[in-house]
Amino acid sequence: MNNIKDKYEQFEKRNTAAELGGGEARIKKIHDSGRLTARERIDTFYDPGTFVEVDKFVTHSCTNFDMDENRIPGDGVVCGYGKVDGRLVYVYAQDFTVFGGSLSRTNANKIIKVSELALKMGAPLIGLNDSGGARIQEGVRSLAGYGEIFNLNVKSSGVIPQISAIMGPCAGGAVYSPALTDFIFMVNKSSYMFITGPDVVKTVTHEEVTKEELGGAMTHNSKSGVAHFIGDNDEQTIMMIRELLSFLPSNNLEEPPVVDATDDVNRIDESLQELIPTDPNKPYDMKVIINSVVDNEQFLEVMPNYAQNIIIGFARFDGRSVGIVANQPNFLAGVVDIDSSSKAARFVRFCDAFNIPIVTFVDVPGFLPGTIQEYGGIIKHGAKLLYAYAEATVPKITVVTRKAYGGAYDVMASKHLGADINYAYPTAEIAVMGPEGAVNIIFRGEKDGKAKEKRVEDYRENFANPYRVAELGYIDEVIYPKNTRIKLIQALDMTKNKSESNPPKKHGNIPL
Repeated sequence: MNNIKDKYEQFEKRNTAAELGGGEARIKKIHDSGRLTARERIDTFYDPGTFVEVDKFVTHSCTNFDMDENRIPGDGVVCGYGKVDGRLVYVYAQDFTVFGGSLSRTNANKIIKVSELALKMGAPLIGLNDSGGARIQEGVRSLAGYGEIFNLNVKSSGVIPQISAIMGPCAGGAVYSPALTDFIFMVNKSSYMFITGPDVVKTVTHEEVTKEELGGAMTHNSKSGVAHFIGDNDEQTIMMIRELLSFLPSNNLEEPPVVDATDDVNRIDESLQELIPTDPNKPYDMKVIINSVVDNEQFLEVMPNYAQNIIIGFARFDGRSVGIVANQPNFLAGVVDIDSSSKAARFVRFCDAFNIPIVTFVDVPGFLPGTIQEYGGIIKHGAKLLYAYAEATVPKITVVTRKAYGGAYDVMASKHLGADINYAYPTAEIAVMGPEGAVNIIFRGEKDGKAKEKRVEDYRENFANPYRVAELGYIDEVIYPKNTRIKLIQALDMTKNKSESNPPKKHGNIPL
């Protein structure tokens, strides 16, 4: 009997040691910096009492640099699975209290194990990153671990949702796994991502730059477009991940979850009738339309601080998840440029991979002109968005609210790229270009100012409205703005059993 008791005591002792990680002093240091430990983050993330840990007692096998005398159970990463809103989700959380969360060959194997389980079971994988990078003492074995994690990220792409949260430093090779995942969350003032840190930058390029400026949360959320969401602290960031998951299916063979709708399907909003200005050059906020028509005014915007001339995010119509893409007339007049093309294209492809219908609101005067855009490859980058929409086989519903000019009309989920239902407001202007520009080209020899004005009016009469396009069948229905919600819900209901597939192929060659 005593022997059994001893075994249980030994188990308790080992369990406690594993859960302490790098010890009380290092845990206190994490808390003093306003952050949570890896285990606290996991407890915050999962439904209470559902987390199951795997590989709790694993230790590294490195013998160089006296590492064999310093082995800590778990080896700097906590892995396992549990439930989020009752659904299975896998996680790995790097523990900064153990060797700075650095990646060893052994803890890479732990991450690979849960990644493979997530792929086999068809469940999302969440990585809570807080690591100093590769464990230098292990040399190429650590790099091999990274490479195999990257390989699995790619294999899992489009099969299960992969979400990364940067909860501390993330440097060197460590940044590439998050970059391969679907969404990246960062914590303001306490998380960083960069290939090379400020010291290396100073040595090589002589630039003086802080960690925050080089790779802080706002840098990647507003300037580089690497990250998609920013939280004020660990707790808020983790709650945001839970919210995002509520819109997503567990894998590419499932439909997104449906919630009980509490918002009236037939609700109309009279204020939308007056929202679009009569002056075509006057801006308005497209988010007013989005918030008005979605369920309960709940819109989870993705990348809200980057390329603000286009809006992307998730919402629900009658309890069903949709992805929303919309030009934003309030910012750069809603033009399509390099950054907005890449931002929207990746979002469209994500929605298509995971069976999420796409609703597009269009008010686009064209592509942004200028040498910066042309030299930067706007042709190639703009083609990404075109490619993404044309490739997508999920239900695609489009609403033209005002301008839809030139090639940008085509690109923004037009009927010609396979949109299922295309609506337009009576205020829609669908043409090759605006009236003034068109008249200046067609009648370039016209000297008489009054005659030119008349021609502008004629052009506006003929083209700056949706009826010519509706006559051709490229617009299915002209609708009142106040009825947008019910019309979208009808179209989404009609297309919910849509079945369409692209020609068999290994994969296309998107213009990267």
